[in-house]
Amino acid sequence: MLKRLVLALGVAMSGEAGAEATHKGYEMPPYRVDWAEGAREIRDYGPHLLAEVRVSGGRQGAIQTGFRLLAGYIFGGNATGEKIAMTVPVAQTPAGGDWVVSFMMPARFTAETLPAPRGEAIRFVQAPPSRQLVERFPGVPGTGGLADRAEALRIWAEARGHEILAGPHYYFYDAPMTLPWKRRNEVAFTIR
Repeated sequence: MLKRLVLALGVAMSGEAGAEATHKGYEMPPYRVDWAEGAREIRDYGPHLLAEVRVSGGRQGAIQTGFRLLAGYIFGGNATGEKIAMTVPVAQTPAGGDWVVSFMMPARFTAETLPAPRGEAIRFVQAPPSRQLVERFPGVPGTGGLADRAEALRIWAEARGHEILAGPHYYFYDAPMTLPWKRRNEVAFTIR
């Protein structure tokens, strides 16, 4: 079932630099690139609305569970049965011993105009403007590889005087059937 949901999304991405509002037709959180060097960027994100769930367990199981809950909501599993457009990326952030998995809601919605979730697991959160240090990479990232990338980015950021406020955040843009070298993944930290 999960594979069919993910397959139905077909969330394919391209690698265009700069501020992106959509990527291959999928809406993204609004941002402006302030600095770029290789695969690393400092982005200034605008405010955007998130639907998120908090899931316990290991990273891989948590993203699968979180994705399934959020995908069910946007595919019509909500109080009104309304279908909501998929956006990218699917985000995952550690939160204590849990994980927060989130989808950005399309900009045409507010928390008041979104259909209510059928359960209590999904909540809406207004993400404020933020500044993020982001590193983009291809492949099929495992939990250990993500943690290693996050630690390397943290060390790099701190060595250059960036104050880390939150993260790491993991961003996934592509459906599982996407060839590994064509996948877009990111690790990010919110910085001052």
